[in-house]
Amino acid sequence: MNILCSIHARGGSSGIKNKNIKLICSKPLITHTIDQAKKVQLFSEIVVSTDSLKIQKIAIQNKVSSWFLRNKKLSSNHAAKILAIRDTLIRSESFFKKNFDIIVDLDATSPLRNVADIKNALIFFKKKSFEILFSVCDARKNPYFNMIEVVNNKVKIVKKRKFSIVRRQDAPKVYEANASIYIWKRDALLKNETLFTKKTGVFVMPVERSMDIDNKLDFEIVSYLMKKNALKK
Repeated sequence: MNILCSIHARGGSSGIKNKNIKLICSKPLITHTIDQAKKVQLFSEIVVSTDSLKIQKIAIQNKVSSWFLRNKKLSSNHAAKILAIRDTLIRSESFFKKNFDIIVDLDATSPLRNVADIKNALIFFKKKSFEILFSVCDARKNPYFNMIEVVNNKVKIVKKRKFSIVRRQDAPKVYEANASIYIWKRDALLKNETLFTKKTGVFVMPVERSMDIDNKLDFEIVSYLMKKNALKK
């Protein structure tokens, strides 16, 4: 079985300048995800897709493939990531001259996950015969209990039930997509524009390994946690 691992990292970032190459624990952020991918030892190929020559250079220095620069249309703030991942699959099949059965995308901004998370997500994906799987964690807020929206100047709960929910513990279980691990069967990635199909599954990760770096505060928290974890080793 051929498994492609893709890592996507744009040069630009609206939240933190040069986020993907910003140093965290003395290494560029993207390097932590590259290291994890290599340690999994299940991937036929590891490919970094980027629009940045600096990021491409880091990828090559770390002995993973990065032979193309992603076009501007797939690198804008408004571009759907699934289209960039599909582009990487198509380019990789042409470059390596083989089809891939499974595609695993690891987000460079979620370095707190560990190698076991990636391996266990793959095992779960295969065992349940999903066509798409993505990682989640327990949600810190619940749309049935403590998430509100304002519609026509009226404040209301996001999701209302026939009966009132007065305790968080009584609200339906919900999860938060943690932007860490995404897995597709080849045909599912090529045919679907969405993650949500009848054969989509979720892989639950601990909250402490589920932070995605989106702004400066996220970066400071993840940096602190990674340094703390490094001291334990």
